[in-house]
Amino acid sequence: MKVIVGLGNPGDEYDLTPHNLGFMAVERLAETCNARFSRREARARVARAEIEGEQAVLAKPQTFMNLSGQSVAGLLKKWDASAEDLIVLVDDVDLPLGSLRIRLRGSAGGHNGLKSIIGAIGTDQFVRVRMGAGPDRIVEDLVSYVLARFRKKDMETVAEMAGRAAEAVRIILKEGPEKAMNLFNRKALPQES
Repeated sequence: MKVIVGLGNPGDEYDLTPHNLGFMAVERLAETCNARFSRREARARVARAEIEGEQAVLAKPQTFMNLSGQSVAGLLKKWDASAEDLIVLVDDVDLPLGSLRIRLRGSAGGHNGLKSIIGAIGTDQFVRVRMGAGPDRIVEDLVSYVLARFRKKDMETVAEMAGRAAEAVRIILKEGPEKAMNLFNRKALPQES
């Protein structure tokens, strides 16, 4: 069983914020599979799906970002899955808005959701799809930035990135993470002024 987790914060006030890019991408993936987040398991809203021939649980932890690991550890235990079966979709303010980076392992890089997961499952050896959320301007308070709604002018880029992240998960499952890395780990082109 594959466990595909989109990170975010529960509650309408966090919809369409940079910190909820993981929720947006896993929702897009669910849409493409006609799956619905109709169940609750391990402190997460979950949907079951078959994706590229693999049985999968799609999850949106409801623990708030900083405690995501509690939910992820519970899901892995419930489904008798290991870190090798885990794919995490997560925002990354160090990447330009619209870009993707797929990694097989690595540190949390200052991201509290990833830090919580690594602490809870005891390893950083899991695939993550990092979604660029970096501001295109100087931001003095990064916490306020990631918890504020995207600007209207960025919504097309955000929607397109969520779609590409969902496609990246499909390729990871079908052809492996290395193939997905080759396809998606490219520098974003500078936005035209």
